[in-house]
Amino acid sequence: MTNEQARDKIIFALDVHGLADIDRWSAQLTGHVGMFKVGKELFTSCGPEAVRTVQRHGGQVFLDLKYHDIPNTVAKAMVEAARLGVQLANLHALGGEEMMATAAAAVRKEFGDERPRLLAVTILTSSTAETLRQVGIERPVEEMAVRLARLAKDSGMDGVVASPLEIESIRAACGRDFLIVTPGVRPSFASLDDQKRVMTPAEAVTAGADYLVIGRPIAKAADPVEASRMIVDEIAGGCP
Repeated sequence: MTNEQARDKIIFALDVHGLADIDRWSAQLTGHVGMFKVGKELFTSCGPEAVRTVQRHGGQVFLDLKYHDIPNTVAKAMVEAARLGVQLANLHALGGEEMMATAAAAVRKEFGDERPRLLAVTILTSSTAETLRQVGIERPVEEMAVRLARLAKDSGMDGVVASPLEIESIRAACGRDFLIVTPGVRPSFASLDDQKRVMTPAEAVTAGADYLVIGRPIAKAADPVEASRMIVDEIAGGCP
C-alpha cells in the first residue's frame, strides 16, 4: 500500500469546540489525512458552518450525526446532509429497515450518483455485552454488529460504522464493496482512552477496514502532522 492510499484511509475526528479550532485543524491537517469527521457536539455548536469551514481548506467531511428517528424525519435529515456536499453521512442501524431504506431511497432520488456514501452505525465501540444486556439485547456484541450490518446492506446503505473486532465478520457477511468505517483505532504509540474494542491502524486495514476514525492520537500529539505521518507509515508498512 502506498503512503497516499494509507493517508486517504484516515478520518480525523474534529472533537473541538468552535469555528476557530476547525479552521486551525483543517489548515494544519488537510493533505495529511483523508477526511475530517464533524460530530454531534461540533455540529450542535457551529451548525453547517462547521462543514463549510473544512471545505474552504479543501478538506472532505464525514458528517457523523447518527440519525435515529421516524423514517420520514431521518430521510429529510439525510437529504439535507447531502446538500452540504459531505462525502459520508450516517444513521443508526438500530432504527430498523424502514428507516434506513427510506433515507437511502430519498438521497438517491435527489442526488443520484452525486451523493455521499450512506453509513449505518452498528454497535458503538464503547459498548460491551453488559451495555447491550442493560437495554434488553441478549445477543453477543459481534453477532449484533454483523446482524445490523446485513440489515443495513439489505436496506440500501453503502456501509457501516463498526468496531475493529467486527471487521472480518462484517466483510465476510456483506462483501468487498460494502464500506466499513472503523473507530476505536489506536496506533502503537497511543493510549486506549475510553475505547474498549480496539486495533492498531495496520491491523484494522488488514482486516478489511476502508476508513479509520482517529482523533486523540493526532490531536493530543506534540506534533499532530508528524503523528499523522507516523500513522500513515504504520498503515503503509503493515499492509500489502
